[in-house]
Amino acid sequence: MAEEINTLEDLNQVAGIEAVAEVEVNREPVRDELGRSYATGKRKDAVARVWIKPGSGKVTVNGKPQNDYFARPVLQMILAQPFGITGTDGQFDVVATVKGGGLSGQAGAVKHGISKALQLYDPSLRGALKAAGFLTRDSRVVERKKYGKAKARKSFQFSKR
Repeated sequence: MAEEINTLEDLNQVAGIEAVAEVEVNREPVRDELGRSYATGKRKDAVARVWIKPGSGKVTVNGKPQNDYFARPVLQMILAQPFGITGTDGQFDVVATVKGGGLSGQAGAVKHGISKALQLYDPSLRGALKAAGFLTRDSRVVERKKYGKAKARKSFQFSKR
């Protein structure tokens, strides 16, 4: 039993396990009859429905231009991140409707939706988006308030006497 085990294949042979070949997944673009891709993005309590189609780079959120709905430059930058990572600046028009949460959560939800829709429109962009972490839903939400507590974790003032 003094065999050299250097690779995973050697280990599988010693253990008597047959090697399972990795399956290559060929992803097809998902588009509707109008040439759009649709995705849902979520962040905190905000939910965004996002449609993307080839165009001039116009972003519309709840019927308003991006600059009117998200007035802060930081939020506009968040929406531009998926296009910057994939190198598709100004190539897609975005129409989004977003509900719930505050502006920051809504911007994150639209970013998540844009990323998922881009990946559905062109599956070759998936690697860059996944490496940047844009396809992962940020699951952090506000912790609920517990009874006997002032807030979620804060206790009422303690008095010994």
